[in-house]
Amino acid sequence: MVKHNNVVPNAHFHKKWANSSRGPLGVKVNLNQASKKKSRRVKRAAKAAAIAPAPLDKLRPAVHCPTQRYNTKVRLGRGFSLGELKAAGITAAYAQTVGIAVDKRRSNKSEEAMAVNVDRLKAYMANLVVFPKRKAAGEMSKYTQVKGVVMPLTKPAAGVVMGDVEVPAVPSFIQMRKARVETKLDGSYIAAAARKAAE
Repeated sequence: MVKHNNVVPNAHFHKKWANSSRGPLGVKVNLNQASKKKSRRVKRAAKAAAIAPAPLDKLRPAVHCPTQRYNTKVRLGRGFSLGELKAAGITAAYAQTVGIAVDKRRSNKSEEAMAVNVDRLKAYMANLVVFPKRKAAGEMSKYTQVKGVVMPLTKPAAGVVMGDVEVPAVPSFIQMRKARVETKLDGSYIAAAARKAAE
């Protein structure tokens, strides 16, 4: 409550919080998340059926994450650089017609990383089947549509393999605890032994 002879506060805030026509004061709620999720899934399925047997997703390059903290992690990038496409013998215009993502802004700073992506492009082109514009239903029925990520990255196997470890009969923690107690009481043990010898 107010102290002394001051005005009683009667501030009127947040009067128009629910009025979305008020710009930044408006509040927008997403109560249609479930229906939107379903409609997106139906659209993806319809698009996949329309372009079958071509894959829905594009081929993406293997790139290293930015900053020193995460640069050892490899993930899929936005698109292949022009240098990588040129080294693989593919033009950027043709790559976009056969399901290869192109990023004209990307540049290569490592020859090792570039070689990995060039090999990735060559492996994709070796397995690629290009149909004529007038598709024949008989030819297309032989091939299945790739679903999900095209040529996903494989995690390298662990470099260190753990062998069989011999488990002691007495746990190490108990051994250390006993040694700690014995060290602490070492002086009293010596004094007791000296007293016993004197008697």
